[in-house]
Amino acid sequence: MSEIKKLTAPLTKETVENLRAGDQVFISGVIYTGRDAAHKRLVQALHEGKTLPVNLEGQVIYYVGPCPAKPGQVIGSCGPTTSGRMDSYAPTLLELGLKGMVGKGPRNASVIEAMVKNGAVYFAAIGGAGAIIANSVKKAEVVAYPELGPEAIYCLEVEDFPCIVVIDSLGNNLYKTGVEKYKID
Repeated sequence: MSEIKKLTAPLTKETVENLRAGDQVFISGVIYTGRDAAHKRLVQALHEGKTLPVNLEGQVIYYVGPCPAKPGQVIGSCGPTTSGRMDSYAPTLLELGLKGMVGKGPRNASVIEAMVKNGAVYFAAIGGAGAIIANSVKKAEVVAYPELGPEAIYCLEVEDFPCIVVIDSLGNNLYKTGVEKYKID
């Protein structure tokens, strides 16, 4: 097993450049949540010339709609949602300096091109492990679009949030190389 890399979010250009598809990472620091409804609002605000509620420079967005927290918990179960639902919005946000996205499933070619152009990475979190992932969240606060309920944008303070680099800033894609590695002809 390879060494787990410890990252601090927000991410720097240098950190992103040193990550490779297949790297296992623990992220600590601040990450934001956002699903398709929030992404739609962010891009719409940009088109209307409005200031975004969150500065995306160097940030990581986790594609999740967390469950309500039970008494004594910071957050409820918070497993990743399918990233492809954000693909039409992601290139615009990457242009604004977004450096990392966390979700599950493949990304389309335009997202990967925007990642390479803007120096960003895509991390996969393990679907079905939302309760375990929630243990890495130390603080959760809604910072934008509270009317969206679980799809609001949350600011999460995380410690050792587990994920894997699936697509790196060079465009190396574990969803493709992993399949090729085990392909039977």
